[in-house]
Amino acid sequence: MTSLLELKQYLKQFYFKYETYISYVWKFVLALISIVMINNKLGYMQPINNIAIVLMASLLCSILPPNFIVLMSAVFLMGHLYSLAVESALIAGVILLLMFLLYFRFSPRDTLAVLLTPLFFFMHIPYVMPLAMGLLGLPTSIVSVSFGIVLAYMINYFSSGATVAKIGTDVEETSNQFQQVIAGILGDKVMLVTIVAFSITIVLVYIIRRASVNYSWRIAIATGSVSLIVCTLIGDLVCETHISFLGVIVGTIVAAALMLVVEFFAFNVDYSRTEKVQFEDDDYYYYVKAVPKVILSAPDRKVKRINRANERQRR
Repeated sequence: MTSLLELKQYLKQFYFKYETYISYVWKFVLALISIVMINNKLGYMQPINNIAIVLMASLLCSILPPNFIVLMSAVFLMGHLYSLAVESALIAGVILLLMFLLYFRFSPRDTLAVLLTPLFFFMHIPYVMPLAMGLLGLPTSIVSVSFGIVLAYMINYFSSGATVAKIGTDVEETSNQFQQVIAGILGDKVMLVTIVAFSITIVLVYIIRRASVNYSWRIAIATGSVSLIVCTLIGDLVCETHISFLGVIVGTIVAAALMLVVEFFAFNVDYSRTEKVQFEDDDYYYYVKAVPKVILSAPDRKVKRINRANERQRR
């Protein structure tokens, strides 16, 4: 445990020392992974599949605010859908516009949630996101996580080749084609069950981890994990989505284990040294519960240098 605490302290010092450069690096890497993922899943427009274009876009994202990564990813997504079918790009553009308005209104700082949610879906560990955002975010993170879920299912829908024919001259036929695409994207019952289960879990985890009880983060992780499994199971039974129940359990256990690692780095406290303090001023009495953080600085190793020449002279 001492070695882990020393490692944690070293990583914090390293980050604070090189924060500016690390910020450029993580934005570049995140943009690169997001764009490559979109290109691999869709890949209908060949020019933007060029690695030089991808690298230049990622470099541009690294020097701009994080929200620009979301916009750049949307540009690549729209480019591929435009090559696939104009109506697909049009419908996706309307959905993206509505989601962007909600995102920038309620949770504009949750760039990581928007981008990591689809990535974790394609890595088959999506249950990390509701637990992580409940621990590290706010209830408004529901908007950004839901945005990421819709993006993930939208990309899956179009990557499977499920699209419609070109817009015809018949108004009724064209209307039916648009309805088909909209139903395919927004009418996915699995997506709706996932959004509801994730939203409930985020709120539940947030409320518990904010409570003034010992081991609140661990209780929140355990409760959130149970909530994910139960909500998904109920949604599966009600909507008949045929979700893999074993996959939900295994994915949730993996997510909970990862959240214990997050707790160690973000909220490592010593409850055995908890203090309760009471004081007052002219208007209020204050009852404060103080729980100290576990901080262990790396040992200061001193190296003693022996000058052999001086040693010989003394002899």
